[in-house]
Amino acid sequence: MIELYYWPTPNGHKITLFLEEAGLDYTIRPVDIGRGEQFDPAFLAFSPNNRMPAIIDRAPADGGEAISVFESGAILLYLAQKSGRFLPADVRGRKEVTEWLFWQMGGLGPMAGQNHHFGTYAPEKIPYAIERYVKETNRLYGVLDRRLAGREFIAGDYSIADMACYPWIVPHERQQQNLDDFPHLKRWFGAIAERPATVRAYAQAQPFANRPTITEESRKILFGQTAQNTAR
Repeated sequence: MIELYYWPTPNGHKITLFLEEAGLDYTIRPVDIGRGEQFDPAFLAFSPNNRMPAIIDRAPADGGEAISVFESGAILLYLAQKSGRFLPADVRGRKEVTEWLFWQMGGLGPMAGQNHHFGTYAPEKIPYAIERYVKETNRLYGVLDRRLAGREFIAGDYSIADMACYPWIVPHERQQQNLDDFPHLKRWFGAIAERPATVRAYAQAQPFANRPTITEESRKILFGQTAQNTAR
């Protein structure tokens, strides 16, 4: 039913988390971002931002032609609406889940991503940049920790908001964050890690786990993009 164009990054894990939780039939189509497969014209035809994940739904709800979706947040919303799962039906509950989904898309993901870049991947270690993004990641962890005080999950029942945020907390050590400083977040994190669907979702990454993402060639591919050199 669902073709998932995937690589084992936090954004890729979001979608396998949903698909495993919902029990939807899907096939993984790996997109090796270190080899530049995200620039293949066939992939760009339905993922114009040259990023994975993306999906193609071969059995859309309207019974028509296949539907493609790019951007991880849009994919989670699409799949939640398609399946009727992990997104509340009532207007207030849906509003809360959507707020926290967009919080992840606009804050936690981009800031933690810059944390990863300057702390791990950048060829030159720039103290100001590292400190800037470690501190901002820490601030966002604090926002999430306060939100989870007295709540099992981010917005009522387990939802796409949790699925969006969890993979960005998994690399907390790389982000120079100590979960002991965030007890509510730590409790939430442990509970999601133990869910059978989470275990299955992360097992999907194993076939690709030993492929190096960052080499000198892949560094040029991943971090040297401009409008001119990504167009094919």
